[in-house]
Amino acid sequence: MSPAATALRLGWARGLIETRQSFTNGADLWSHATWPVLMLAVTYFTRDVAFGSSGFPLGTLALPSILGMNVAFGMVSVSQHLTADREDGTLLRAKATPNGMPAYLVGKLVSVSAGLLAELAVFLVPGLLVVDGLSVGAGSWPTLAWVLLLGMAASLPIGAVLGSVFATPRAQGLILLPILGMTAVSGIFYPVSAMPGWLQGLAQVFPVYWLGLGMRSALLPGDAAAVEIGDSWRHLETAGVLTAWAVAGLLAAPFLLRRMARRESGSSVAERREKALQRLR
Repeated sequence: MSPAATALRLGWARGLIETRQSFTNGADLWSHATWPVLMLAVTYFTRDVAFGSSGFPLGTLALPSILGMNVAFGMVSVSQHLTADREDGTLLRAKATPNGMPAYLVGKLVSVSAGLLAELAVFLVPGLLVVDGLSVGAGSWPTLAWVLLLGMAASLPIGAVLGSVFATPRAQGLILLPILGMTAVSGIFYPVSAMPGWLQGLAQVFPVYWLGLGMRSALLPGDAAAVEIGDSWRHLETAGVLTAWAVAGLLAAPFLLRRMARRESGSSVAERREKALQRLR
């Protein structure tokens, strides 16, 4: 069996084990449920607030947008896992085993993807019941599927890139502010077409906007495209931008992770542990 096939097999097995552990741990289960429940509350309380003269409630527009945002936030989960595992020596142990780093990355992508899908289900299923104005039919699910798959391919490798840059979970927390800023201008909670032109252009650079747009195209009626840029769902552009981010992330992540792994040693792990203990004293 080739090294790549071995890494995929080991990574898949590792990911399934981590997923099972996550879904049988009370704290992890709570973390999986908290964010979807909070976002469900946001959509519920905005379900009767209309956007301008369009007649569409903000809650109806926001529900699929939040689905896209949650997919994009998978990058945060991956980066948090990587920096935590780097600090406690998990990555060093992976580095010391044959095919360890590729298998580790595959396993992390599998476990984060599984947790992400569970969180999306926790949000979407009750959301379909409490939010009016959605248009869910036979054609919704194929669109939802390809946007979801492309979105995960675009966002999760970016998380690996970010996780390879920051050495500790505390330093990694610095990326939350720019990610929240990116989300704020991406039309998740308010249509981007109502924002200034330069913000509209900025939003379209990042995958969060396109994920939200793709999800809206799957779950909203066709006339809701009137509140979008160009009065169109722009499926071709959505696929193109998400694919470009996916290719960039998949090319950069393995290279940066290998470079990071080469710098890892027992002394560097011990030094980070000592610094962490000093902060606790």
